[in-house]
Amino acid sequence: MKINRDKAKRYAKRLSLFGAASVYGLGMLALTGAAFAAKDMPTAETLWAPNRPVSVQIVDRYGRDVLVRGASSAPKVKLAELPPYVPAAVLAIEDKRFETHIGVDPYALTRAMFVNLKQGRYVQGGSTLTQQLTKNVFLTPEKTLRRKAQEMMISIWLEQAFSKDEILEMYLSRVYFGSGAWGLEAASKTYLGKSASELSFSEGAMMAGLLKAPSRYSPVTHPERSAKRTATVIDVMAQQNLINRESHYYALKQPINIVRPQSDNSAQYFVDWMWDDLEYAIGIPTQDIVVQTTLDFDAQLSANAAVNAHINPERNATQAALVSMDGTGGVMAMIGGLSYTDSQFNRAVQAERQPGSAFKPFVYLAAFKAGLTPWDIREDKAVEIGDWAPENFSEEFKGDMSLENAFAKSINTVAVNLGEEIGREAVIKTASEFGLEDLTPLRSLSLGAQVTTPLKLTTSYLPFSNYGKAAAPYGILSVSTANGTPLYDRFPSDMPRIVDSQNLAHMNRLMTRTVAQGTGRRAAIAGRQVAGKTGTTNDFRDAWFIGYAPEIVTGVWVGNDDYSPMKRVTGGNIPAMIWHDYMEATLADMPNATLPVSTEPVWRKQEKVLDALLSDIEDALP
Repeated sequence: MKINRDKAKRYAKRLSLFGAASVYGLGMLALTGAAFAAKDMPTAETLWAPNRPVSVQIVDRYGRDVLVRGASSAPKVKLAELPPYVPAAVLAIEDKRFETHIGVDPYALTRAMFVNLKQGRYVQGGSTLTQQLTKNVFLTPEKTLRRKAQEMMISIWLEQAFSKDEILEMYLSRVYFGSGAWGLEAASKTYLGKSASELSFSEGAMMAGLLKAPSRYSPVTHPERSAKRTATVIDVMAQQNLINRESHYYALKQPINIVRPQSDNSAQYFVDWMWDDLEYAIGIPTQDIVVQTTLDFDAQLSANAAVNAHINPERNATQAALVSMDGTGGVMAMIGGLSYTDSQFNRAVQAERQPGSAFKPFVYLAAFKAGLTPWDIREDKAVEIGDWAPENFSEEFKGDMSLENAFAKSINTVAVNLGEEIGREAVIKTASEFGLEDLTPLRSLSLGAQVTTPLKLTTSYLPFSNYGKAAAPYGILSVSTANGTPLYDRFPSDMPRIVDSQNLAHMNRLMTRTVAQGTGRRAAIAGRQVAGKTGTTNDFRDAWFIGYAPEIVTGVWVGNDDYSPMKRVTGGNIPAMIWHDYMEATLADMPNATLPVSTEPVWRKQEKVLDALLSDIEDALP
């Protein structure tokens, strides 16, 4: 792949007289503000500090080590050793006027200002590559006017003190590319297992695309998003006439092979998930930091052991996901798949699958909100809605039964008729209050035929475990420097109560009975009050068990990445057994609390006695 370097240079030098004057004026403005900004200015020696990337130490909620990212050596990048299309891709997408500006770019700043004003929010930045280098090497993530003035002053100074090639080399040696890789050389080996000097055109474009948002466009955790971003970089290079049509077409078709990570620590899935929140809280780390997370390392080990003990390839059950969180939404354990080394796709967060009957709690809760009770009777009978006739798992009908029995046995016909009786919109409204949004009032709504993720579905059960309060999942408790200086502390968020005590008690009754006598019996834990619901989709493609005890909720999904059917794997077998083993180990160190459960009314008990007497009389008749 060849690149037209002459065109690239001519393109970069096309500045108007107005542009040159604007650059000069901006430079003078920055210099006149020196008295204000000079306080706390770093020294030039910072540039020559040892080029070791920062270390990000991840610890669990009790301060125990989980893993460390970064801290490996980052060799200096030399432009002479890089294919020319690699720096060209970086400049095309990050700073197309790099060759001509003086460290700041008034055009980019003006464009960003108008875009942000038009959108009413921050959507575009105007920083040059030199300014990005300044922020990475010299400054903290602090967002103040003085810091911005310092950034501009240092950038202009850098342009006077070093050549453009030297600045670009420093930038490529220091900038963060995600996955704990600082510098292009470290990133090339992390993602592709090769030196930066061996990058293909498409691989160079992928690296350039990472710079905008390393976590968001990571080819490890977001391969589709990364592919689209890579294509954008290649398209921009074509638009800037840096490559011809033939090279453009070839680059878009060229495959990129991502290497497998060396660490198979299952907590990697959790760290990938919480990394965006880390960058949101403190920006891209620029110094050694310690991140205290919500993870419970013992719980993580128990989750990993439970999944490995029960996953069964002989029944074509090849993948699993598990999410567990405390009553505030703090994630205690996360399994995103059987092996992080084999696949970095986080099924706990990214896999969108149908929940099946695991959605039914929101149908029944909507019914209770409409005035029904667990003891109301509905008939298990054939139902038809247009040309659709849902069936039960047993393929038979059992006649009249209470709602609590229908729930415990996961009777599909009763759930569908119940949804039609109270209205699909009422079901959607209830589910949305618990975080399951963007649902459509399809006739299959009550049977969980619309996709969600294990994280979202597990979070939706959280209010059942914590006495009715809603909470969003989170993974970070605090961030500090290596010497203990606080950088971020999470403040407890509001947890509004979204279900009243009576309906909560009704739901707990249904789900404790499901575990004690219904489809979730394999999840029962001796001496503990636990509750939950199974879910199985058509042809055994997805199997779920979402369950809880006081102040802890855990969801388990089992299936295959290719959506192929399993061999009669239901939510009541493999997922329930994984859930049981994990929760039994985790609950061992927790208080033995109880859930509020509604009691059967006296009239219902009398009715049962009467029914039994009538049945005996009928049996005694000749």
